[in-house]
Amino acid sequence: MEKPYHRFSELFAQLGLASDASSIRAFIERHSPLDDATRLEDAPCWSQVQSKLLRELIAQDADWAEVADQLNLALREPQRR
Repeated sequence: MEKPYHRFSELFAQLGLASDASSIRAFIERHSPLDDATRLEDAPCWSQVQSKLLRELIAQDADWAEVADQLNLALREPQRR
């Protein structure tokens, strides 16, 4: 059985954040670049609940892990302002 494909908007909704394209783009711009030594789930931009959710999704290699990896990469890239 194929794993479902999740979008950034769905992950942001799971995290309790605004999930429209412009809000996602603004979040990534505001919190990038994430320091190389900081794990995604330990980034200062997350609440404790959000951090815990990300940690669980990544550790379980859940269906959400792929989109979490994509978010991790997006937050590591310097954004053009």
